Amino acid sequence: MEIGQTVVERFLRYVKYDTQSVENSETYPSTEKQKELGRQIVKELKELGLEDASIDEHGYVIATLPTNIQRTVPVIGFIAHMDTSPAVSGKDVKPQIHEDYAGDDIVLPGDKTQIIRPSENPELLKKIGNGIITSDGTTLLGTDDKAGVAEIVDAVHYLVNNPEIQHGTIKVAFTPDEEVGSGVAHFDVRKFGAQYAYTMDGGTIGEVKNETFSADSVHVTFRGISFHPGYAKDRLVNSIKIASAFVNKLPKDRLSPETTENMEGFVHPYDIEGGVESTSVKFIIRDFDDDELKKKEETIRALAEDTVRSYPKSNFTFEVEESYRNMKRVLDKHPQVVEKAMEATKMAGLQPRPDIVRGGTDGARLCYMGLPTPNLGSGQHNFHSKLEWISIQDMKKASEVIVNLVKVWATTPE
Repeated sequence: MEIGQTVVERFLRYVKYDTQSVENSETYPSTEKQKELGRQIVKELKELGLEDASIDEHGYVIATLPTNIQRTVPVIGFIAHMDTSPAVSGKDVKPQIHEDYAGDDIVLPGDKTQIIRPSENPELLKKIGNGIITSDGTTLLGTDDKAGVAEIVDAVHYLVNNPEIQHGTIKVAFTPDEEVGSGVAHFDVRKFGAQYAYTMDGGTIGEVKNETFSADSVHVTFRGISFHPGYAKDRLVNSIKIASAFVNKLPKDRLSPETTENMEGFVHPYDIEGGVESTSVKFIIRDFDDDELKKKEETIRALAEDTVRSYPKSNFTFEVEESYRNMKRVLDKHPQVVEKAMEATKMAGLQPRPDIVRGGTDGARLCYMGLPTPNLGSGQHNFHSKLEWISIQDMKKASEVIVNLVKVWATTPE
């Protein structure tokens, strides 16, 4: 039996479930429909013999593949999220398989204005001869992160059907609401029972992502004075104008997502809402260094203070909420977790690449919840868009990396 034998059929099945999460929901998970895929995964895991497979009230799917060796080795977990991004519809996904990719543009049949061009996708040119899966161009595909889900379940299938492969206890988990920042809000690390884990939620195959941004959200609210506009002279203070002046003070050539890359952090106003009396501006703040993160927050505060000086009757409030912190600080204390991922990647014939995440993952939060969890490449490209694509061969390689990790950890004393 080949590794990856079932990964494509599972992936094609999973993407047809609409699991889009939504922001600002008062429920958990944010959409009940995510549980439909969860129940399907439970069914498949039980069919593979994982008797404890279950889905709880929060939508977490958790299961155990028991050890088949006598010696004690660390318990390892593999995690992927079931939800898809709110940015693009994930309803009625129609996956397309482009066999033996020849290196040309891929015109998506459902909307021919949606074209995946190799000139804009350098990784695509490395996949000539591969089978490429896309959507039809009217929805996203859902590689993020149903590719990771399919790869983990496929690896379990392979291990169950090849009992001669020695392994310790393996835990798997599939989470909701990662795309809206609350994927592990109710995750019970102690109950999960793994000592170390890996999220299969990365891009290019072979990536071992061991560093993320540290992240905060900042909410600045400007207060004005509302007055009847016909009698407003020297009385009305328009908070919309104050907020606009504040945003206009932000640097134009630095500190923004559109002007930064690699290890550079940014401040990003992503929402503005209000009226004459009160207007709020919401930011996400990102940096790989916590001290630099705080400096960026102080820069925003200073700009707000400078702005209201021109509007003496106005004031503002400034709120900071921690989102997550750079996982590297935790992973550096457990170097074997990344080292074994590198070894397993090499065993699959890939060149491992330590890499950064210009964002966050469930693993970033899990690291600070006591579960060191780097993120591995699952093969997804152009995620959160109608131009998503993934290589069939890459998905099979990702499954192989999982199986290799199981083998590597089986030789490691607890």
